[in-house]
Amino acid sequence: PADLATFETGARYQMYHALALLLLAWAITHWPEQAGLLVTGGWLFLAGSVLFSGSLYILVLSDLTWLGAITPLGGVAFVAGWLCLLIAAWRS
Repeated sequence: PADLATFETGARYQMYHALALLLLAWAITHWPEQAGLLVTGGWLFLAGSVLFSGSLYILVLSDLTWLGAITPLGGVAFVAGWLCLLIAAWRS
């Protein structure tokens, strides 16, 4: 049950940030002057998905417990991506 909850957390965050990537695509079309910042945010969301969700998936499937140390780096990337989106929105 604990592994299933961990896997579901990874899937949930990956889904949220896939939707955030769609939001970024919309934002780029409406705020082209902020495209550089928004593209950076997109790369941060992608990195966060790989590091956060990916490490949780591998942790559950392989029992490599040291991967738990990588997961927070993905969380930091997610937060940085949201900050890029917020700053772009603020400037527009």
